[in-house]
Order: sequence, then C-alpha cells, then structure tokens
Amino acid sequence: MPVLNSIADLAPQMTEWRRWLHQNPEIDFACHKTAAFVAQKLREFGVDEVNEGIAQTGLVAIINGQAEGPTIGLRADMDALPMQEETGADWASLTPGAMHACGHDGHTTMLLGAAKYLSETRRFSGRVALIFQPAEEGGGGGRVMVEEGVMDRFHIHEVYALHNGPGVAPGAFWTTPGPIMAAADTFRIEITGKGGHGAAPHNTCDPITAALAIGSALHTITSRNLRSGDDLVLSVTQVHAGTADNIIPAHAWLEGTVRTFAPEVRDMAEARLTEIVAGQAASFGVQAVVNYDRGYPPTVNHPAQAQFAADVAAEIVGQSNVAPDRRPEMVAEDFAYMLEARPGAYLFIGNGDSAGLHHPGYDFNDAIAPVGASFLTRLVETAQPL
Repeated sequence: MPVLNSIADLAPQMTEWRRWLHQNPEIDFACHKTAAFVAQKLREFGVDEVNEGIAQTGLVAIINGQAEGPTIGLRADMDALPMQEETGADWASLTPGAMHACGHDGHTTMLLGAAKYLSETRRFSGRVALIFQPAEEGGGGGRVMVEEGVMDRFHIHEVYALHNGPGVAPGAFWTTPGPIMAAADTFRIEITGKGGHGAAPHNTCDPITAALAIGSALHTITSRNLRSGDDLVLSVTQVHAGTADNIIPAHAWLEGTVRTFAPEVRDMAEARLTEIVAGQAASFGVQAVVNYDRGYPPTVNHPAQAQFAADVAAEIVGQSNVAPDRRPEMVAEDFAYMLEARPGAYLFIGNGDSAGLHHPGYDFNDAIAPVGASFLTRLVETAQPL
C-alpha cells in the first residue's frame, strides 16, 4: 500500500503548516504559539478531546474509533533549538536565535496529517492518543509528561514515535529491536591549583597541566576498560582556563559527554571517570571536583513492537526501503521515558540529501510528510482493526 490518497491530497496543506511552524520556532517548554496552533488544527479536524497544559505546553488529543478497544499513543516533539538559522529559505525562522534544526516542525506536521485522516475515517477500534510534546532538546519533556501521568490518565497501552534522518533516501524507514539510541550523561570537572607567573611555574600548582592529563586519561576508559563489542562514547568537549599568556591560572575546568546503552557500562564509565580524576589530581597536587549528571536513559525499542512497526512501514514504502535491524545511534532521545513506561517503538524516516540535524543549514523535507502521516495512520488501523 503506497501513501494514502487522501493524505497525498493533503500534502500542500501539510507543507503550509510545516513552514508556519518552521517560521515560528519555540524552545524548551515555552511552546505556547506552537501548542495553540496544534490545538486549533485538532479542533478543526473534529478530534474528540484536546487536553492542554500537560508538561506546561504539551497536549494530548483523543480520537475515538468505531468499536471498543485499547488506546495507542503516537508522539511528536514540538520544540526547536537555540541557534541561528542559515538556510536562506523563504520560510526561515522569524525568531532570532531559535531554529527548527532537528525537524520537530515536520514531526508535528506528520502527526497533524495523521490526526486529520484518522478523525475523518475512524477505521479503527479503541482510541488513539496524539501526544504533542515540548522540551525534547534537553528539557526532558517526555519524562515530565510521563511523570504527570499521561500513560495512565489516557489508558495508553502502546506508544510510537517517528524522527527524520538526513542522508537517507526520502521516505525510507529504519529501526531496530532493543536499544536504538544511547543514554546521554554529562560531566564537569572543576580543577583548583595555585596560580602564578608563567615564567615561574615552580611556584605554582598548574591546573592546566592537570586538566590536559585528565582529559587524555579519560579516553582510556573506552580503550582500556571496555570489553570489545560494548558500546561507549566518551568525549571531552570543553576545556577552559587562563586569561593571559604570562599567567598560570588557579582554576580550570573540563566538560564532556558519555554515551552508553548497557546499564553496567554506564555505571563503569561513571566510576572509572571519578577514579581517574581523583588519581590524576593527586599526582599533580591539585584538587578536582567531579559533577556527573545522568541524563536521558537509552531509548530501548520493544522487539515485538519494533518488528510490527517495520512491517507497517513496508506496506507503505516496500520492504526494500525498510531496515528493521539497523545499528543503534549514539544520539539520545527523551522518548526513552515513554518506552520505559509502555511497550512501543521508535523509527527513523529518511529526509534525503539535507544538511545534518542540529546544523544551521538543515531543513525538513516536506515531501516525506505524507509518507510519515500515512505510516502513523496505518500503524493505528493495523494495530487496532475494526
């Protein structure tokens, strides 16, 4: 089954919605205009409920089917990123310092397209819960929505989400059973030594030398503490110290990220990082304080739901355009919290030859919106047939 005809006919409207959203990006939990736009469209479509103010600006809409049955959840993220757009598109961001550089405008549009179709046809049993979530980009809006009880309140028994993927053929799908994205932790190491004149280092306790040694030693966690085949990425991404060429400062600090899939690898990485910092600090005679923050957990697909979703995608685009067991990504997603709460799956849909995610030249490919909306629609109709 290709793209549904009525959704294909909706493509011009979906493009209009998406480009309005792209021009009006909002960050973190402050998705006020976005949520109002979504709520207005949903009411125009004739959904049965629009529940607003969840996780501040999130909302959940309900569409009832034609027979009794369970409730399936479909989630789209709505927030943008704090960066300046450089696409030069006619529909470029009108908000300085904010940009839809991850395609959440497209994700919201695909779910709106599915909502319009499902509210008109209702060829399914039970209910569908349309989850429009703020603050995916670091704010943990998915966690907040789960903590505020959306799964229990709306009796959701399974939940699914879709994300675009640059560099892959437009409309091609991929997913995998088990972990599909990593846990994302951050660390900050504050180093205190004794400053002084750059020409008299023997009178100082140099925090820069210690910082460089610590940064180098941390990378041995991956090369010397990890069993081959286990997945771990540790990157030192910031090093800050000093104010002038002839001053050895008293303070320095490093920051970075740790990405893992397995809980035991995550525990090991944190423990070894703390031990290495303590040992290196002692060897250089400085003091070092580690602040280690555990962020999003790994996004773990439930195998049965991942296979089911891949089969539905194959109905839309053909089996040759679906990869059901692709290697996981080391990026992170707060849909992880929803998959901890309920069975479900996360999939990617190819965005074509576009700039990468979180790049100032990125733009969502409007041509894939009807494909994604058709997939979400068929997911509901296949999971909960009449």
